Amino acid sequence: MTETAKRPFLPLLGHTRGKRSPVTCQLKCASACAGPECNTSGNGYFRDIANAALSRRSALGLGAAAAVTVGVAGAAPEAARAHGRGRGLSFTPIDPVPNTVDDLTVPEGYDWSPIIRWGDPLFDDSPEFDPRAQTPEAQARQFGYNCDYLDVIQDRGGRTGVLVSNHEYTNEFLMFPADQQGDLERVARVAMAAHGMSVVEIARTGPGRPWSYVRGGSRNRRITLGTPFAVDGPAAGSDLLKTRDDPTGALVLGTQNNCAGGTTPWGTVLSGEENFNQYFKGNGSAEQQRYGISTEAPSRRWHEVEPRFDSTLPGYENEPHRFGWVVEIDPQDPSSTPVKHTSLGRFKHEGANVRVAEDGTVVAYSGDDERFDYLYKFVSAKKYREGDRAHNLTLLSEGDLYVARFTGDTEPEIDGSGRLPSDGAFDGSGQWLPLVVDGASAVEGMSVEEVLVFTRLAADKAGATKMDRPEDVEPSPHTGRLYVALTNNTQRGTEGKAGPDEANPRTQNRDGHVLELIERGNRADALRFDWSILLVAGDPAKNASAYFAGFPAEKVSPISCPDNLAFDSAGNLWISTDGAPGTIGYNDGLFKVGLTGARRGSVEQFLAVPQDAETCGPVIHDRERMVYVAVQHPGEDGTFEEPRSYFPDYVVETREGEGEWSMPRPSVAQVFAVGRGEEPEFPGAVHDAPGRERNRHKRRKNGSRGPRYRGYRGKSGEQTRRAAENARRAYGHRDRT
Repeated sequence: MTETAKRPFLPLLGHTRGKRSPVTCQLKCASACAGPECNTSGNGYFRDIANAALSRRSALGLGAAAAVTVGVAGAAPEAARAHGRGRGLSFTPIDPVPNTVDDLTVPEGYDWSPIIRWGDPLFDDSPEFDPRAQTPEAQARQFGYNCDYLDVIQDRGGRTGVLVSNHEYTNEFLMFPADQQGDLERVARVAMAAHGMSVVEIARTGPGRPWSYVRGGSRNRRITLGTPFAVDGPAAGSDLLKTRDDPTGALVLGTQNNCAGGTTPWGTVLSGEENFNQYFKGNGSAEQQRYGISTEAPSRRWHEVEPRFDSTLPGYENEPHRFGWVVEIDPQDPSSTPVKHTSLGRFKHEGANVRVAEDGTVVAYSGDDERFDYLYKFVSAKKYREGDRAHNLTLLSEGDLYVARFTGDTEPEIDGSGRLPSDGAFDGSGQWLPLVVDGASAVEGMSVEEVLVFTRLAADKAGATKMDRPEDVEPSPHTGRLYVALTNNTQRGTEGKAGPDEANPRTQNRDGHVLELIERGNRADALRFDWSILLVAGDPAKNASAYFAGFPAEKVSPISCPDNLAFDSAGNLWISTDGAPGTIGYNDGLFKVGLTGARRGSVEQFLAVPQDAETCGPVIHDRERMVYVAVQHPGEDGTFEEPRSYFPDYVVETREGEGEWSMPRPSVAQVFAVGRGEEPEFPGAVHDAPGRERNRHKRRKNGSRGPRYRGYRGKSGEQTRRAAENARRAYGHRDRT
C-alpha cells in the first residue's frame, strides 16, 4: 500500500454535543459547531421574522407548486379571507418514529416510491450506476449525491415536467469501498462530480399519479464543479474575484455545498451556496476566519487534486471569494449559462426566496446558516414585468442589500428558560439596516465590492442582530408573511457567547424555533417590520419550554430542529427537520402546522425518513394528494461494507434486482394517496410503466433499471431493518483512519 493510500481520507471523528452525528457534522459543515466562533462581533442578538405579502392570484397563477416561494405583495381582501379555509392535505398523523428505524414511514392511505436515486443515469449514453466501479465521467452524467433543495415544476396538463434538485455534499465512507478510498484522485474527482445540481424531466399518466424520471429527456442537465458560471452584479470583475485561472473575475467553474433554494416568478431556480468554507485550505486572513476557512488541510483534500482549493498558493488567494453566492439556473434551457449574483451578498446562504411587491419590486430573503449570524434582504432596482422573461432574468443583478436588527417588547423578562413573558408572546419590532443602497456602500470604510464579497464583516459593522442559525426563509404565497426556520444553537448563552433575548429565548437551544415576520404595511420593500415566535420546538412531554403559538402542547406531534419550509394550497406551513434523532430521539420528518384560527400552532407529523437521514426540500401538492421530499444522507453513520440504511431499494446483497443495490442511496421520494385495495404487496411484480396497471407491459420512462414507479410501502423488511440497526457506526471504525 502506498503512503497516500495509508493516509486518512477523513479524520477520526469524536462525539458532538449538537444535533447531528459526528459524521454528518464533519461532512456537511466541517464540524462548524466544534470550531471557533466565526462571529466575534459585539452585536446584539437576533429577533423574529414574519409576514411578507404575495397575492394568491400571483402565487398560484405561475403554475408552480403549492410550495412555491414567490408571489406579489398586497394580497386582496378576498385572498386574505380565503387563507386558512379547509385544512389542506387530509391524513391521520403518524406517531413519532424511533431513530433506529430504517424506513420511510407515511400515513395510512398513502404509499411512496423514489422518483430518482443517487447514480441513476440521466442521459441515453450515461453509464449504468455501479458503486463498485464509479468514475468521475460516469458521475457527471448521473444523478448526484445528497439531494437537498427540491422543486417539481409541472408543464401544462400535469403529465410532464422537470424536477430540480441540489446536491449538497458527499459521504465517501458510503460511496466507495474501503479499499478504494486511498485513491485520492479518483475519490475526489467523483465527489466533485457528485456535487452541484440536477435538472431531470419527469412524466406520468395523469395528475395525482406517481412520476418516473425520463432518461435522455431534452431538458436533463447536470451542473457540477466543472460547469462555467457567469458572475454578475457590482462585484463582477472585481480584483477580489480574480484568480490565476480567471483574470477577468467574471467566470467561475462550478457551484458547491448547495443547500436550499427557491423558484422565481419567472421560472428560474435559485440555489444557495452554503458551507463552501470546508473545501478550502485557508491563508489565515481575518476575512477568511470570519467565514470559517481554516488554515488546516481540509479533510476531503481537494486542494491536493486541484490547486484552486489552496488559497495559500499564489494566484488562488481569491478562489474562496468565488463561492458563497446565490446562483440562478434556467431549468427549461440546458444550454443556458447559470449565474452567480453578487448583489445578494456573500455568506453561507441556506437559500433565497423571492417575493414581488405591488409595484413590481422584487425582494429576495436569505439566511446565513451559522450560529450567531444574520438574516438578509435584497430589494431590486428594476421592476418585475409579467411575461417579459428576458427582462426578469436581470432583476437580481442590481439593487439594495439590507441586514436585520430585532428588538423585543419584554426583553428584561427573558431569562433563557424559554418561559413566556408577561404579555403572553415572544414578539417585537425590527428594522432593515442598509449595507448597499442606490449603488453606494452604506458601511463606513468598505467599498461596494468589499461589502458584497465580505458581507458578514459589513453586517457586523452595521450592527445586525445575531440569531440561532437561520436556515430556510419563506414568504407565504397566501398572506405574504415571512417565516424563518432557526434550526438550533447549542452554544447560546454559554461562556463568552451571546445570551438569550426575546427572539432567541432559550440558552443552549438544541431544538430550534420558527419566527413569523410582517413587513410594515405588508410592503415587501418596507424598512421596518414586526415579528413574533410561532413555534419554540421540542417534545412537550420532555421539554416544558416547547411552545406552539398557544395551541395545547399535549395535542401536537413532537418536533425538533426545523430546517426547510413550504406551504400548501390552504395556507398551512410545512416544516421538514434536520437533527431530531440527536435531540428528541426520533427520526427526522415532515410536519404540517396550522397558521390561523383554532388550528394556529397545531403540529401534525406526515412522514418520517429512515435512520440517520434528513428531510429536505418539501414540496406539497395537496390538491393532488401528493408530497415530495429529498431524503438526504440515509444511513450516514455507516460504511460501504456495513450499511446503516438500505433506503430506498431495501434489498440485501444476495437479492439485488436489476438496478437495485444493497446500500443507502440519497433519493427524491414521492408520497401519494392510494385507494382501498390499491396498496401493493411486496414482494410483487415490478410495474414497467408509470401510472395505470394496463400500461404495465410498456417500457418504463426511466429504463429497465430505474426505480419502480409505486409500491415501496412495506418494502423495508425485518432482515434489512435488523441489519441496519445492528451496523456499527463509521466513527467507531478506527481501522478506517
